[in-house]
Amino acid sequence: MTRLARCRSVVLIGVQGTVIDIDVHIGGMPGFTLVGLPDASLYEARDRVRAAVMSSQEPWPLQRITVSLSPASLPKRGSHFDLGVAVAILAAAEEVPLGGLDGVLFLGELALDGRLREVRGVLPAVLAAERAGLTRAVVPEPNAAEARLIPGMRVFGARSLRQVLAFLRGEPVPDEEPDDIQPDAWEAMDAAGLDLADVAGQHNAKLAVEIAAAGHHHLMLSGPPGAGKTMLARRLPSLLPDLSVDESLQVTSIHSVAGSLPAGRPLIVRPPFADPHHTSSAAAVVGGGSRIPKPGAASLAHRGVLFLDEAPEFSPRVLDSLRQPLESGEIVLARTGATAVFPARFLLVLAQNPCSCGNFGSTAQECTCSPESVRRYGQRLSGPVRDRVDMQVRVDAPSIADLDAAVESAEPSKAVADRVAEARARQERRLRDTPWRCNGELPGPYLRRELKLPAAATAPVYDELRRGRVTIRGADRILRVGWTVGDLAGHDQPTAEDMKTAVDLRLGQLT
Repeated sequence: MTRLARCRSVVLIGVQGTVIDIDVHIGGMPGFTLVGLPDASLYEARDRVRAAVMSSQEPWPLQRITVSLSPASLPKRGSHFDLGVAVAILAAAEEVPLGGLDGVLFLGELALDGRLREVRGVLPAVLAAERAGLTRAVVPEPNAAEARLIPGMRVFGARSLRQVLAFLRGEPVPDEEPDDIQPDAWEAMDAAGLDLADVAGQHNAKLAVEIAAAGHHHLMLSGPPGAGKTMLARRLPSLLPDLSVDESLQVTSIHSVAGSLPAGRPLIVRPPFADPHHTSSAAAVVGGGSRIPKPGAASLAHRGVLFLDEAPEFSPRVLDSLRQPLESGEIVLARTGATAVFPARFLLVLAQNPCSCGNFGSTAQECTCSPESVRRYGQRLSGPVRDRVDMQVRVDAPSIADLDAAVESAEPSKAVADRVAEARARQERRLRDTPWRCNGELPGPYLRRELKLPAAATAPVYDELRRGRVTIRGADRILRVGWTVGDLAGHDQPTAEDMKTAVDLRLGQLT
């Protein structure tokens, strides 16, 4: 007798989920066939599912089992289909009532003894299911809090296949020991406990960091080793406001897909911070993969800070790959199997030494590099990348007087964050009828047309443009920074002095 059953799961491409059908047909000589563009991890599902079903004291059908994942045109990867496959097989074998599968999403990896293990991408998967009209979700217990972030979705967090089957049959759910095996996860750095008051001196650099936070402007810090470049960058997230609800869900979805959600914190509410090592590959920084791309550090820093320490040491290919997200706020990765779009609207902070030895321009240490070596080192960052950086600041080593003064009068992050919040509020009021939320996102035509300033105010910018010291893109970025300087000063619109400050920050000549 031919038997059929169907349940639902989700395919993730990037951070976008698509609900799929898991169809099971039982009939014919014993065997197991899996179709629908599965990857290697899905081919292995047949052995995991068989062992999990038998370990759960459930009968395994002794006929041919055909599992189809449709639509077949979408590539399928990951172990989160295990639970749906197992439930659909038992439903086709009439061990589970078919009516219990209606409107239910199934996600979870099965261990050989029937336990459910945590999987990635639960938040975007449940969100896709809710949009498709599904009302219930069955997920591993460690993922339940993440799934419950979606309003209106009833979530059952299970520890084993036995609990899932009891839930579907309407029977009492048996008690199970929790799974103590957790997947490895890269955790984004938390800025809690890092305070700007820890940085001695560096008044110009602190001003630039404050402006960067207030208007979402990219920043380059240049100076000798030990001057405080890394300290400044790591404290920048402490100046940024909390993420909005929509931003939190989007950022959490990215980290969920990457498997980097902090333990016990299913929702990310603070701007993330990512600092990949300078030996990282392009795939690690911008994302990649052979069939279905995965997010990289640039996407993990979405709505937060991407810090590239020792920027000239990064591969030119890695640095140039950031040009697209710096302009559009997203990364599009095309592969033969699928095209994934990852949000990547990050605040970029570059840190570099002025030369190979790090002492060029220092009054305290002697530079041992030749002029040609200094020139080549400075050219490791391509012109197009430099042109997309809004501000450049020299960071010199603090003096003993700076160290003593920092003990008594250093301004804490809280005070600076309050000014940043006020400046952001001014921008939100000014841009409330636009798709943008801060000055750093404004396109040039909007700046010149809708936010047109008197000639006296823009004179410092266009003087530099006429001299050829900045490009048109650079002039637009100066205008954006000028508006942010004015917002921090409480001006209705930037003055000529505000624009002069922005010009100096752009050209690295702030004194």
